Amino acid sequence: MTPLNALPAEGVPAETILAELEALRASDLPTHGGRLFAYVYDSGRSGIDDLAASAYALSAHVNGLDPTAFPSLLATENALVGAAARLLGGGPETVGNVTSGGTESLILAVKAARDAHPDIAAPRLVIPATAHAAFAKAASYLRVALDVVGVDPKTLRPSPTGMAAAITPDTVLVACSAPSYAHGVVDPVEEIAELAAAAGVRCHVDACFGGWILPYLRAAGVDVPPFDFSVPGVTSISVDLHKYAYAPKGVSVLLHRDGALRAPQYFAWADWPGYTMVNPTITSTRSGGPIAAAYATLRHIGDDGYLALARATAEAVRGLADAVADVPGLQLVAPPETTVVVFTSVDPDLDLFVLADELTARGWHTQPQFRFAQSDDEFDLTSLPRSIHLTVTASVAPRVAEFGQALTEAVAAARAYGPAEVPQAVLSAVGSLEPAQLTPEAIAALAGSLGFGGDGGPLPARMAVVNTLLDAVPPRLREALLTAFLGLLQRPA
Repeated sequence: MTPLNALPAEGVPAETILAELEALRASDLPTHGGRLFAYVYDSGRSGIDDLAASAYALSAHVNGLDPTAFPSLLATENALVGAAARLLGGGPETVGNVTSGGTESLILAVKAARDAHPDIAAPRLVIPATAHAAFAKAASYLRVALDVVGVDPKTLRPSPTGMAAAITPDTVLVACSAPSYAHGVVDPVEEIAELAAAAGVRCHVDACFGGWILPYLRAAGVDVPPFDFSVPGVTSISVDLHKYAYAPKGVSVLLHRDGALRAPQYFAWADWPGYTMVNPTITSTRSGGPIAAAYATLRHIGDDGYLALARATAEAVRGLADAVADVPGLQLVAPPETTVVVFTSVDPDLDLFVLADELTARGWHTQPQFRFAQSDDEFDLTSLPRSIHLTVTASVAPRVAEFGQALTEAVAAARAYGPAEVPQAVLSAVGSLEPAQLTPEAIAALAGSLGFGGDGGPLPARMAVVNTLLDAVPPRLREALLTAFLGLLQRPA
């Protein structure tokens, strides 16, 4: 790709710039049409994007740094929080804030729990092994120790007693998922929250992924276990509106059962000569654009619209699961109880990573997941298999039969292609490395040997060998490899 010039000597006409951006977008994965099973959430409804874009433009320059200066932002944010609170069983004391996404919501939930206990010098956070990686990010940023509890390899859920056993006098927060991202499984929230409350510890439910759709799935007849503020021990919940509320990216809501629980979330600073800074979120300046766009989206779709979208999504999940079950050699990793279909290969001649490549070649973009080894006192040493993850949205419903045919063809092609093999020299060289040895030169050489272009890009047409290599190395080395590779890509133009 030719390097871009963001600051030319002379200004460029608006129509030229928009044409450039449109040309750049042509190389991106498709955000609409039901062929991308990760990263984006498409309702399949026409007109929503245009409405959201118009609402975004109206409030793009409104600054959330001081909502009293912009009452429109305060009103729309409070409306979004109120809608989320009502949907998730909140009462009259429930409060919350809009954040930039699920990761920020989780970081703030951990911050509020940590700062509520200034007497604890070394605070700790208890999570199941299937909890979102953003909890590890929060723990790293906030210097909170992470206690990870294993999950049952059959149910993919942690046992409540195992979670309770991990609680110590220094534990400030226990977290669970509704549902977990990797497998779409709802943790036993009722039992975990009860045990956390008995220990005097906060319990956060990460419903970022599916919290907006779970109540509608329940209304559509899906058996959804209790997970929200109707569960007494739950103290906070996060839910992303840019997922199953189908709002544009950049909108999540963090709810607390009451204002006292939220208070430590705030940051305030008056000991300098400028304005007194008071922030409910990590960012100070916040554009009102995403909030206005989310407000417009919710208003336009409405309660009845979300119920219809949930029904379409549930139908698509059932259809995709049936399509997987009909293919010899493939097996569902978990019963599809929410909005995720995740499957693995039980045929040694059917390489999942090769299958992902074959699906990509046919226009279907899935998310490969690496094997996960966990060591836990209750479950001993167990390994969750490599898998292919499908996040299902309403836009997929009309394309289920089409995907089933593509899956059958891709499986046949993957078997014919054979398992991916990493060159032994590459595997030996990488396996002998320590993360500290991953210099830019070493990463550039590795990327070149795996088929990447200069400076780490463009990506190879087939990623199975790369994924096989990453699957073979320990998690810490995988982290270092991907971090170094991302650093190779992110260079000034």
